[in-house]
Amino acid sequence: MTDDIHDEFETLTSERLQSIFDATDYVAEDELTTTVLLALKLGRPLLVEGEPGAGKTELAKVLAEGFDTDLVRLQCYEGLAAESALYEWNYAKQLLAMQSGQSDGEASVFTEEYLLERPLLRALRHDGARPPVLLIDEIDRADEEFEALLLEVLSDFQVSIPELGTVTADVAPIVVITSNRTRGLSDALKRRCLYLHVEPPSFEKERAIVRRKVPELDAAVAAAVCGVTGRLREEPLLKPPGVAETLDWARALSALGDAGDPPLTESDIRRTVGCLLKEAEDVERLDDETVSALLTAANDSTA
Repeated sequence: MTDDIHDEFETLTSERLQSIFDATDYVAEDELTTTVLLALKLGRPLLVEGEPGAGKTELAKVLAEGFDTDLVRLQCYEGLAAESALYEWNYAKQLLAMQSGQSDGEASVFTEEYLLERPLLRALRHDGARPPVLLIDEIDRADEEFEALLLEVLSDFQVSIPELGTVTADVAPIVVITSNRTRGLSDALKRRCLYLHVEPPSFEKERAIVRRKVPELDAAVAAAVCGVTGRLREEPLLKPPGVAETLDWARALSALGDAGDPPLTESDIRRTVGCLLKEAEDVERLDDETVSALLTAANDSTA
């Protein structure tokens, strides 16, 4: 299997990768396609940074779907510990075994039967036809100690379990690491990865995304939606809407009914604003003047 996988990635072309993106309705520009292609060919982790909702996590999902393999996701958070990322022992089951006399001693309860795999170990021990996509999501939310642990695992794609020995991946997983840039990452981690910065989408790109992901939405409404979200990102909001919010809003408007003339009204914006803005302070900023500016942006987008 190992040689077959290496051959598949070594012969992978940008055209083939682009076809995978197209088949999964992921709008990818040349820079993104090339960087992902190189990460696959070189077997390097891919570090993707950008604003929340820009499609970083979606990229990992698309790769898993496109290559017909499993997605193993590790969601990072403050205080993330090794046992939550690598493995831990099922202490309750171990204790029960010892109390019931099923165990002959301490050593016998440290076997596979009592081992709980967490995402990193699960990705290393994956036995599918293709390596899994390991998504390490929002690494910037974890602390520097966890970052050091991650470097150790990614250096050789192996982990040592004192009671069982060293576990080494037969084939290294496809690693996608995302960051929202809430803190700086170590130079050591950056050197280990290929880097991709995902910019907020242009109007044309976001409209293409909406048309692919919500094809049932009227074309004029789709254009108006992207005009409004683009204009909202110019406001000093606590949490500007990302592509994910744009798609939520597009689906909401589609569910509410057919387009009118004009395609978006003040009522449409105000009654569905919860799809776009997720902070009370941001909602309060939608005064009459701001809504008027949004409607102008919507009309200009459909002109």
